[in-house]
Amino acid sequence: MAAAFVGGAAPGAAFGEGFAVLHDTVKDVVSKARMFKPILKRLESTLDRLAPTINEITQLSEQLDLPKVETQNLIENMEKGEKLVRKCLKIRWWNYCFKVYYSHKLEALDKEIVRFCQVDLQVHSTRNGLRTLVNVNINLQKVDSFADRQRVLCAVRDPPDFTVGLDMPMKELKTLLLKEEVQLLLLTAPGGCGKTTLVQMLCQDDEIRGMFEDNILFVNVSKTPNVKVIVQNLLNYKDMQPNFQIQSDEDAINQLSQLLNHLTPNPILLILDDVWLGSESLPEKFKFDLPNYKILVTSRTAFPRLKFTYHLKPLDDVDAMTLFHRSASLHDENSYIQQKKMPKRGCGGFPLVIKVIGGSLRRQHEVVWHSRLMKWSDGQFYFSSDTELLAHLQKSIEFSDDNAIIKECFMDLGSFPEDQRIPVAALIDMWAELYKLDEDGIHAIANLQELNIRNLASLVMARKDASEVKSYYNEDFVTQHDILRELAMHQSSQESIGQRSRLIINISGNNLPKWWTEQMQQLINARLLSISTDELFSSSWCNIQGSKVEVLVLNFHTKNYTLPEFVEKMDKLKVSDAFPNLTEINIDYCNDLEELPAGLCDIVHLKKISITNCHKLFALPEEIGKLVNLKVLRLRSCTDLSKLPDSIRSLHKLSILDISDYLSIMKLPKHIGELCNLKELNMKGSLSLRTQFPESIMDLEQLKLVVCDEERARLWEPIKEFLTELKDRISSNVLGFVDKAISSLAIYVR
Repeated sequence: MAAAFVGGAAPGAAFGEGFAVLHDTVKDVVSKARMFKPILKRLESTLDRLAPTINEITQLSEQLDLPKVETQNLIENMEKGEKLVRKCLKIRWWNYCFKVYYSHKLEALDKEIVRFCQVDLQVHSTRNGLRTLVNVNINLQKVDSFADRQRVLCAVRDPPDFTVGLDMPMKELKTLLLKEEVQLLLLTAPGGCGKTTLVQMLCQDDEIRGMFEDNILFVNVSKTPNVKVIVQNLLNYKDMQPNFQIQSDEDAINQLSQLLNHLTPNPILLILDDVWLGSESLPEKFKFDLPNYKILVTSRTAFPRLKFTYHLKPLDDVDAMTLFHRSASLHDENSYIQQKKMPKRGCGGFPLVIKVIGGSLRRQHEVVWHSRLMKWSDGQFYFSSDTELLAHLQKSIEFSDDNAIIKECFMDLGSFPEDQRIPVAALIDMWAELYKLDEDGIHAIANLQELNIRNLASLVMARKDASEVKSYYNEDFVTQHDILRELAMHQSSQESIGQRSRLIINISGNNLPKWWTEQMQQLINARLLSISTDELFSSSWCNIQGSKVEVLVLNFHTKNYTLPEFVEKMDKLKVSDAFPNLTEINIDYCNDLEELPAGLCDIVHLKKISITNCHKLFALPEEIGKLVNLKVLRLRSCTDLSKLPDSIRSLHKLSILDISDYLSIMKLPKHIGELCNLKELNMKGSLSLRTQFPESIMDLEQLKLVVCDEERARLWEPIKEFLTELKDRISSNVLGFVDKAISSLAIYVR
């Protein structure tokens, strides 16, 4: 039964007794429990370092007013920890699940003990003014010694015994850090990528150690930083005491300034590890105009306000495999499996995830490997059974109530296939429907920028002409790391199938989910329904009742497909009735598109048509002149399209015509001058367009902007004398092609 403070018993004495029992138990077990030796050695090292401090707490227990609640909780956990350590002796090598479970518990205990001594005691002592104990005849030297013991907690810990894939990032980070103009450097990456490990390696580098020597100051900032505690710990670490009691953040900053001035002119490196969103002003508070003083910040967030940033990338396939083999002990001759490959799904180059997955398979029978792979391929998430890993990843998606919609946007990204670009235009349409964001995309882009800053997605925006900044997003896209996509899907699957607001269905071959085939009429309440198939899918669709579906994302990877019949009964899906009234059509990267159907030109309400990167498209229908309400026509990077139909002369409302990277076009339509409302013409990269323009081009009196390269600009020179309002913008002649062919068609329906 846990110890409690009875009557006037001092918590310090009970705390010291619990600590001593745990310390002795760990020392006794560490050499016997071979499976747990690394974590027990770390725990033993922590307890060894703290033992002198705990002894002083015990000796001063009657005078020190320790925090009762925190101390009592730690005593109880140390007693549980002592029992846990003894249980480690009973775990056999084949019970790996217990090994993972107990290891996590021991690591949590280690962190709790360190936090108690580093934070709780310091906060409590600051609040109650331990230095005023002189008034009750406490030996001041003993209190000073207590603070002296705490200073070891600001030292940089050694990196793990085995690291991979960080040598080059370490060299690049060091080169950037040592540049003269860099005083404040941000190291950023998603959680679990190895930021802290990289910093630990940097601090062991001979050049860094030779330059900064004993002036490397390490601070674990955490989610709720306390400036007073941070500065007090730094003062203790450098064996200095403030001239007055630190009572405010301003006092703390003043004391830090004095500390740093005391250490100069010797170089100083201050490391602020794990700075959270909302605390980005903290590094700037710690900036001082001192020579050879540098600050290195690590964070999951790429703070825009920090000028110099190093982005740590996930491990490549080779390094990820090496780490996986090490974690799964595949280098061990006694391992059951020597040549197993790392399961691709979910690992994705995140060291933390690779270690957990590899560790969970260590010395497991091949049947266990196959079982795990089947579960993952069947849609189960790799971190479902590892609560600590899941909690670590979930820290990245903690949003305030005011920003709750951004979390919803993050989870929506899981609706798209892995390893593919997500069109920004599709997200703008989705979010306009789901969250009533503006259809121009201003708020949607702002949300994507926030996800980009938090390293939860990567937003790639093409360089735009002045007129396009707020209106054209067809060349912009978003990518998301596999781990983060898995996290988004996991967050969306916490409710039962029928109750989810976001239902994501991934179909492999013709294997429909069991819940779908077991019921003839599957009722769902989702507002967003996403269905993805692979190239082997040829099955007929089962029925779904989705009366609340407002957004349907269909990701088909087959050349021939049919829309599911249940789409017709989705009453809130506007495209069941809106097709004849469509006002905008976007087609991007459709490699099989050779001609547009003439029937498309019967949709007379169309105002915008955007066809981009469709390299096999060779002709537009002559009937395009029937689209009398068309205002925007974009035909970017349609490299086989050789001419514009003559009927384009009838598009009297057309204000923007974009034929950039239109490689095959050799001349403009003879009657282009009849486009009486044309204001912008983009022809950059239209390399075959070398002949003089038709005379009717003089009639484009509303034309204000032409974007082109230098050769095309020379063709416009004589015309500018007549079109006095015309401005030309010369653009570099660079063609953009995708790095790989996309053979699938994605349909995004609003």
